[in-house]
Amino acid sequence: MTRVLLLGGTGDALAIARGLSAAHVYSLAGLGRVPVDLACSVRVGGFGGIDGLVGYLRAEAITLVVDATHPYAAQMSRHAHAACAIARVPLWAVRRPAWQPQPGDDWREAADWREIVERIATFQRPLFTLGREPLAHLDDIPSSQYWTVRCLDAHPGNERARIVDARGPFDLAGERVLFDDARIDVVISKNSGGRATEAKLAVARERRLPVVMLARPALPDVERSFVDAASALDALRHCLET
Repeated sequence: MTRVLLLGGTGDALAIARGLSAAHVYSLAGLGRVPVDLACSVRVGGFGGIDGLVGYLRAEAITLVVDATHPYAAQMSRHAHAACAIARVPLWAVRRPAWQPQPGDDWREAADWREIVERIATFQRPLFTLGREPLAHLDDIPSSQYWTVRCLDAHPGNERARIVDARGPFDLAGERVLFDDARIDVVISKNSGGRATEAKLAVARERRLPVVMLARPALPDVERSFVDAASALDALRHCLET
């Protein structure tokens, strides 16, 4: 019998998890909300590195791993690749296509946090949509800047930063209100792909604002790769029926 371990934490992963039965496991790192309405088992927390994941695959008789983590969760993807190779378990992945710049976009790529700081040095009202990372730098905000940081976690911020705890999808109307209220003059984003958080890019394009885009990390090869949850779930259903 095929037993699936689904590595998740994204909307794509949740869509796949909703199609899995009780024989399978949906794994979450522990950030954000934990779904309580799934037929499959839900596991929350890390595995303890590659060795821990190998042990879990063997102990739970997992016969297929599906990596549907965030495109920037590179360490988990690399650990899954290494553990599956050791345990001889096939590895599939949902690899969401990156956003591509459109006419009128002003994108400026950055490789890491240092380059992000360099790219935004001349701006005053940045909007960060990188997740938790900016929270570690709130004490380093230049006197010339006021940050708006959007992430999943509630946080008090400080006199130079406002933290907006929100989860997508976000629409154009809501993003326009946010940009107006915060007087945004530059956007900092991961190139996550998908539609849930794409509206901010459209608003930046409308207003001719630059977007500092954090480069995607390189991810390991997998046996099968899918561009969205629907195609991955179709393949899983076929696999589970045969």
